[in-house]
Amino acid sequence: MNFEFATAGRIVFGPGAAAQLPELVHGLGGKRVLAVTGSTPQRWSALLGSLETSGCAVSAFPVHGEPTTETVERGLALARQSGCDCVIALGGGSVIDTGKAVAALLTNPGEMLDYLEVVGAGKPLTHRAAPCVAVPTTAGTGAEVTRNSVLGVPGRGVKVSLRSPLLLPAVALVDPELTVGLPPAVTAATGLDALTQLFEAFVCRRANPFTDGFCREGLARVGRSLRRAYHDGANRAAREDMSLAALLGGLALANAGLGAVHGLAAPLGGMLGAPHGAVCGALLPAVIEANLRALESGLPGSARALERFREGLSLIGIERVSGPEEAAGIVRALCRELGQPGLADFGLKREMIDEVVQKGLKASSMKANPATLGASELAAVLERSFQPA
Repeated sequence: MNFEFATAGRIVFGPGAAAQLPELVHGLGGKRVLAVTGSTPQRWSALLGSLETSGCAVSAFPVHGEPTTETVERGLALARQSGCDCVIALGGGSVIDTGKAVAALLTNPGEMLDYLEVVGAGKPLTHRAAPCVAVPTTAGTGAEVTRNSVLGVPGRGVKVSLRSPLLLPAVALVDPELTVGLPPAVTAATGLDALTQLFEAFVCRRANPFTDGFCREGLARVGRSLRRAYHDGANRAAREDMSLAALLGGLALANAGLGAVHGLAAPLGGMLGAPHGAVCGALLPAVIEANLRALESGLPGSARALERFREGLSLIGIERVSGPEEAAGIVRALCRELGQPGLADFGLKREMIDEVVQKGLKASSMKANPATLGASELAAVLERSFQPA
């Protein structure tokens, strides 16, 4: 048994915790702050105003949609121009990934392509990132405690990672109150992302006893609260469960791995520009079915993997199913209840399937999948995910 564990320098969790932001920034020595936000930074004017009142100069940088390398370069230019010594990433996974990348590139020499996987040189970062405080306003990605930043590359049709333990934020500040009132569609997509990350980290080949605890706790909370948060966005107990589940998912995936859902979601996101969580939700039922079929065929080591699959399903309320089709059907019913679209709704065409499969087979997440799925099996997953559940 071999594993390692790394996470944010400090995790602060709880309703109302966002009020600690000025104190945390000053504790990191921050005086000139780049505040990376979603497309409407005025939504957080009170919180950012508290920073200014405390004596910080704040430069706002809004992120529109999924982040790209160009997004990061624009944020980096603003941070340098403003003399920023600290980054706050206040938003969903796109915002936090942007903030982490800007913070890292502020202190490391050279160009972004020097450090990117796949399309760049993939060199390791050598200097600790500028202090970064990650403040999630959705409950999905767990990006506040992950060691990579996922970025689209314009013109290349791919998403790639800037990856290093040095990307881990100095502080993960998780306040469930910031997620109250999220639109149902955002709640569904981000919640399914959290569910997928917890489940894949639990059943993947690199799972370990340390991350298993996070996954068990997180899956149980998703099982009891995802529907409640979707149907009643003001339900604070459900929002707290989902925020904690997303945090636990980030802790688990950063230190164990993922699987075929994320292996396919990476090229799909790059090719279609589709929201990551919604793509994961579209793929999850068919990937569960494909994995169960492969494992039930008697692959070496499959008995242990099947046991973990069944435990993971039971944690979200799926017990005593007759086989892969029934298990997938129950997950499809959840996705249907949450109004999740199919891949065709994001622009996937059947003539694109082979390209997605070939890119997915090379994805790092695919290597940790509990069963080895070939090109034909992955193509079938995409076919079954084409239309809404």
